[in-house]
Parts: sequence; C-alpha cells; structure tokens
Amino acid sequence: MDPTPAIRRKILSRDALLDLRAQARREGRTLVQCHGCFDIVHPGHIRHLQQAARLGDILLVSITADTAMKKGDGRPLFPQELRAENLAALDFVDWVHIDRQETALELLEAVQPDIYIKGREYETNNDPRFAAERAAVERHAGRVVFSSGDIVFSSTALIAAMERRDDPFQARLQQLADSGEIHADALSATIDNFAGQRVCIIGETIIDTYILCDRPDVASEGPMMSLRPLDRLSYDGGAAVIARHMAAMGARPTLLTAMPRTTQAEAMRTRLENEGVEVRHIEMSGPMLEKQRFLVGTQKVMKLDLVEPIVVDATRQNELLVLARALCAECDALVLADFGQGLLTPRLISEIVGSVRAMVGTITGDVSGPRNGLMKMKNLDLICPTEQELRAATNDYEDSLNAVAWKAMQATNIPHAFVTLGAEGLIAFERAPGADSTEAWAHRVRAEHLPAFTPHPVDTLGCGDALLAAATLSLVAGSKPLDAAFLGSVAAALEANRLGNDVIGSVELRQNVARILESRLAITASRMGARMAM
Repeated sequence: MDPTPAIRRKILSRDALLDLRAQARREGRTLVQCHGCFDIVHPGHIRHLQQAARLGDILLVSITADTAMKKGDGRPLFPQELRAENLAALDFVDWVHIDRQETALELLEAVQPDIYIKGREYETNNDPRFAAERAAVERHAGRVVFSSGDIVFSSTALIAAMERRDDPFQARLQQLADSGEIHADALSATIDNFAGQRVCIIGETIIDTYILCDRPDVASEGPMMSLRPLDRLSYDGGAAVIARHMAAMGARPTLLTAMPRTTQAEAMRTRLENEGVEVRHIEMSGPMLEKQRFLVGTQKVMKLDLVEPIVVDATRQNELLVLARALCAECDALVLADFGQGLLTPRLISEIVGSVRAMVGTITGDVSGPRNGLMKMKNLDLICPTEQELRAATNDYEDSLNAVAWKAMQATNIPHAFVTLGAEGLIAFERAPGADSTEAWAHRVRAEHLPAFTPHPVDTLGCGDALLAAATLSLVAGSKPLDAAFLGSVAAALEANRLGNDVIGSVELRQNVARILESRLAITASRMGARMAM
C-alpha cells in the first residue's frame, strides 16, 4: 500500500529539510532532532519520540540510510523508505530525513537543531562518535538532552517475521517461535516437572471479598452513591493464593504466615489444607486481614481495606525465622510475598534470605501494598513487580524502564526481573554479570518483551500472584527465564479472564499454552497459503 500524501510530505530531501529549517528559525520555532536506525519502532521508541516532541515545536527524526548501516545480521530488516514511512505515520513526528552518512555529525552541522535528543544510556557513554555529535550541536548553541523514554530490547527483530499489517500479538509470538526461543515441547515438559516440587511461601494472608451489588443510585440525603448488595464471594488471597496456585499446578507448597486465633482463621486453614497446602503460622492479634471490593456487574466501584498493620515483636520474628529455616531445609524454592502489611520487615527479609540462601536453589519475591520492601529483597533469583511498584521502590519516575530495572537489580543483586506493564504485557529483564554504570544499556541488561495474552481482561486481581507462582515453579523445574516468563504470563492471562482470585491448575495452563502457540501456527499457515496462491 502506498503511503498517503500527508505521510509522503513529511519525508524530506536534504535541500527541502534545510529550507524548512531556515524558515522555522526565522519564525522562532524550536527544532528538536532525534537520530537513529529505527528499524523496528517498538514501544520504547514511541516513548522516546513522544518525550522529544514535547520539548519543542517541530520534531525531526533522521534515520541512517541502508548503505550507511554497518550492524550486520541482515540489518536493516526494513528498507530505508519503509522505515521513514513508519516514522512519518506518527502524528507527533513532523519531519523525517534519510541521512546517507554513517553518523549524524554532518547533518547536525547543517541543520543545527535547538535540541538534540539521545537515550539516557548515552549520558555516561564515551563513544567518540557521540562526543563529536554533541560538540557539533553545542557549537551552534544547541542543547543535548537525554531522554528517559527508550526501552532497550535484546533483539531489534521484534517483528521481523511478520508483515506490517499483522497483529502485534501474533507478530511477537511468530518472532519468538522463529528465533527458537519458545518451544511447545519444552513448555509442556516444564509443566510436567511442576509435580512434587516443594516450595515454601512466606507472606501475609488476606481474604479478598467481592460484594456484588445492584446498579448504583444516588442517595437521597446527599451526593453519594447508594449500593444494594446482592451476593458475596470470598477468596483466600495474599500469600495464600500463591500457595493455592502452586498446589493446583501439582507442587507441594507450604504456607508460612501470621494468623489470629479465630474461627475465621481456622476455617481458612482447613480450606487451604483441603486444597493441598500445608499451613504453618505464627500468632497475630486482631482479626484476619480483609479487602472488600464492591462490584456492579464486573465493574469495581469501591474498595474497602479492613486491615491493620501486623505488629511482629522480636519473639514472633524469631519464631518465624526458625520456622522458615526448618521448612526451607526440605524445600526446593522459597517465595517471599510482601503485601506491605508488616509481616515481612526489612530485617526479617534479610535474615531469612541470608540463613536459607544455601539451602534452596531458587528464591523469588513480589511486593504489593503501601509498605512493601522491594529494595530490601536482596540476593534473590527473581522479582516480579509492576512498573509502578518498581519505580516507587527506586523513587525513579523519570529514567527509562530498563534504566530503573538495572538500578534495582544492581542494588539488590538480583539477576532477573519480570516487570509487568498491564495491557502492554511484560518485560523480562536479565542483568548482565559484571556490567557497570558506564556501559550502554544493551550491555547492562537483556530485555525480552512478551505481549499480554488476554486482550480484554475481566478482573486483574491476582494476576501477579498467578505469574509469580507459575514463574517460580518453572525456574525450579529447570526452565530458561524466558520460558518462566512465558508460562507466568499465560497463568496471569488465565487469571485475568475470570472474576475473583481463583486458582489456575496445570491442566488449563497446558491447554492455554497450546492454544496460544497454535494461534501463531494458524496465522503462519494462512499466510503461507495466501503466498502460494499469488
């Protein structure tokens, strides 16, 4: 399909670009320039370019011509005309130029942008080519600004196997399959190996209550919503649901938590044991922690947290530590689930990990709630935070996600982080051993993006718990981190497709892995048939 006239008008020759630049300078408009290959315009590039556009009146994106690229491995994947069209199709990009030089130096000397944008990784980069570009910009009174938007992926061939019209979900699956990263047989074998794995889960137990209501009305005595409860559903959540997921997937989990001496707590304990979860606990005061959510249909309209922070004195902390050591001596993995209610203090996390690190092969963790201790979870094998939790823990809301992930992983000595992005899926980060802060991001962290496997979630409660359960068991079963992220994402998608904090079993996990991969094969087959018919 030919590009529209509006797109074609944005792609400028050198002479046309310089004429428009001179006009913009006379009009006092600020020109912002970005430069790169832009072979695959992934979500990180979009963030990068959007931030650049906000800094001026005109955004120029210059790309390296095909003949000037020296990246090997069949690069570029797309010809320069197609790369230029992709960028020109973005509303916030004003001008696009194909530069036939190996670096942007000569173009920068001619265009003299007011602002030149580079990714945050260049801020401490000693590449002489960038140093020359920076000097050229500043020589003409321009500024170099380091954007926090770019996410660096390990492969720029994110959608190399797919045509531009394809759904990005199918495109990513196709790329993973073609690269040999994901194998259906390996995933099936991993799920088989969940059976019998011993895992200790430590964290707060929470009752998740759904109160189903009639349609809301406005109360007569004031401008407030009036709800009429119709039904009530309760689920054993918090650390308990992680253990329940693992039991349903075939493992042998033990839950170590805090419970009061109440009939409600005893009833929960009985339910968990009936589901195959061994329960050990220290005593806590007060009632069980409960979070109530009021729903009209499937829409949540209000949440009520009936929780008081758990106060664990020195005696109870020591009791929990002794139990953790004894349980981990017989387990294959440990999961630390900090829901921010006070059970897992920073000191206790440190002592537990320090005392059992040599006993268990895999330690994973996740956080939630107002007082979570993500940065206190040191020397684990994997953490699974959301992007918001990761940024809050590092107090970094400006840098790119890969920069924030590397900062957290470096500070905690954790090699892997699966960072969830909601509807955008998940990024599996792997910290490069021995990397330091002076190296480019591509050498510090490897990042693999997985799409969200459910386009229309019904309820996102518990998706992170399902992800952590499946990912942990995958690592214990000996799978690659990317396989663990894939199975965790499938489990999270299954959880998102149902109302309430229910459990995911190994049978439906296996069935949905097959369904997702078969959908990719069906797309491939239909494409091949269409090509043969041409």
